[in-house]
Amino acid sequence: MGQEELRTEILEYYRQGGERERLTAGVGRLEFLRTWDVLARVLPAAPATVLDVGGATGVYAEPLARAGYRVHLVDPVPDHVVEAAARAGVTATLGDARALPAADHSADAVLLLGPLYHLLARDDRVAAWREAARVVRPGGVVVGATISRFAWLFDGFVKDYFSDPRFRPLVDRVLVDGVHHNLDASRTWFTSAYFHHPDELAGEASEAGLVVRRRVAVEGPLWMTGPRLTEILANRHLTGLLLEMLRRIEDEPSLLGASSHLLTVAAPR
Repeated sequence: MGQEELRTEILEYYRQGGERERLTAGVGRLEFLRTWDVLARVLPAAPATVLDVGGATGVYAEPLARAGYRVHLVDPVPDHVVEAAARAGVTATLGDARALPAADHSADAVLLLGPLYHLLARDDRVAAWREAARVVRPGGVVVGATISRFAWLFDGFVKDYFSDPRFRPLVDRVLVDGVHHNLDASRTWFTSAYFHHPDELAGEASEAGLVVRRRVAVEGPLWMTGPRLTEILANRHLTGLLLEMLRRIEDEPSLLGASSHLLTVAAPR
């Protein structure tokens, strides 16, 4: 994906506030809670240095800083960088995941919780992984988030997107090659992105010089439960039970494709 495409279509989606509140309620809240749960178990102990690549407005960076981590955020969206830099304990700068403004072996952990969504070409995704491998210290960890190949199909029924005849061709394309190419940023649907098949993840990270330790289903299939999920997340006891149960099955290979998002946990060789 070239810089011009990123500068127009995808950046415009985020300039319009796309996803600003996405992780605060419902399915987005489950994604946040599960991602945080995994990070709490795989990151080195604070005060380790974390480079949050594509960290947007700092939704993960700020709680990491509160937990005692030294956090620097890199993002290609100027408004995101300004907002993230205003968060307590977070520094932020403009940058591209494929050419990070960071020195070799300068971070104990590198997070790629957004860039891999929007790099449609495999070479670009491998470049992002390779940059993370360059920046992370020996013994550190790299965590990358991806969207499941089948998430858009499921979402189409959950949110009734299939009622719009323009939606099915997007899904048909994703099922063939993973590419969701939405040039109309005014639509309510997601901007252009790449949807990974679970079996692709290890190959991209390995080619970049990393060793994949785990592939983790973030939400599992429970993100499709609709209003019931909102009820569960409003109940502290049920939320704890949900997180406990999902933790038990997060590595189950047969469930990876049913999750909306996946995390790949890797380490330098």
